Amino acid sequence: MGYQSRNVLITGGLGFIGSNLALRAAALGARVTVVDSSIEGCGANLHNLHPALDRIRLIPLDIAQAAEFAAEIGKADVIFNLAGEISHWHSMQFPERDLEINTFSQLRFLNVCREAAPGVRIIYAGTRQIYGVPQYLPVDEEHPIHPVDFNGVHKYAATMYHLMLTRAGYLDAAVLRLTNVYGPRMALHIPSQGFLSTYLRRIILGQPLEVFGDGAQLRDVVYVDDVVEAFLLAGDCPKLHSHTYNVGGPQPLPISEIATTCARTAGGVPVTFRPFPDELKRIDIGSYYTDWRRIRTELGWQPRIGLEEGLRRSVEYFRRELQHYLKVAPEIEAATHSGPPLSQSALPQ
Repeated sequence: MGYQSRNVLITGGLGFIGSNLALRAAALGARVTVVDSSIEGCGANLHNLHPALDRIRLIPLDIAQAAEFAAEIGKADVIFNLAGEISHWHSMQFPERDLEINTFSQLRFLNVCREAAPGVRIIYAGTRQIYGVPQYLPVDEEHPIHPVDFNGVHKYAATMYHLMLTRAGYLDAAVLRLTNVYGPRMALHIPSQGFLSTYLRRIILGQPLEVFGDGAQLRDVVYVDDVVEAFLLAGDCPKLHSHTYNVGGPQPLPISEIATTCARTAGGVPVTFRPFPDELKRIDIGSYYTDWRRIRTELGWQPRIGLEEGLRRSVEYFRRELQHYLKVAPEIEAATHSGPPLSQSALPQ
């Protein structure tokens, strides 16, 4: 079927993954509409869409205000739902804020979707964080759900909203549970959005990298273009045989090796080791890597870009566009607030 002339709605489309997805969909000929409330602190950046701003429509609203753009929802052939807060650490500091963003706002949005676009295909950006500390490796879709932070709990609730409404026949949704994603358009200026954005920011600035603990924890980091391809395949599949898919990287690597590869890619910066800060150790899941055989079997997806190539592309992009990615990070908003509910552009970690 493809995406030529299809109506594609992307929530969180000014964020890291959402913007890369929007640009790719537009390049494939889709009529792309982005919904993003651009709340400070979670990654929205208008510059992310700079190459195609003339071809992408932007609705600057929160997904909780979906009733105000219900007509656009009704026109959508596919909805990619990437709005959300991703910071595990911030979710522990401000759990009610995370609940509002990742749960209440999603519920309001999906309720409008089922009325305005019954049966519409929705692909939701989930997270591997819902699994918690792995009981076995690699982690498949049947792994028990034991999140270690509020973000994982709230993202799992939103996952269940999508799946329940699909079982009931209101929607046709699938959830992609993402591992650590990296690449161009990451929010380098925002702390606590994962170690990969921190590493990229520091190597671009020529600063040393810090590895917490001994660096032996495994991660299967995945390049953003591979993740975009997973979303596009799931959105275009005529009939989904499953409704949850793990999306991971080519191979598990120790965090120490990821750090040294980052340092080498940028021309060489020191890598130091320090003990885990207590507040981060509490929510660390140890080693994790993904069993992505289901999505390979059913949708034909697999990661294709290795770490060195992905880092090379990332460094090249950020060196060229750096002025747009090193804003001073504002203080995070208080958990209590006035005005409409919050919603964020972000990437699950």
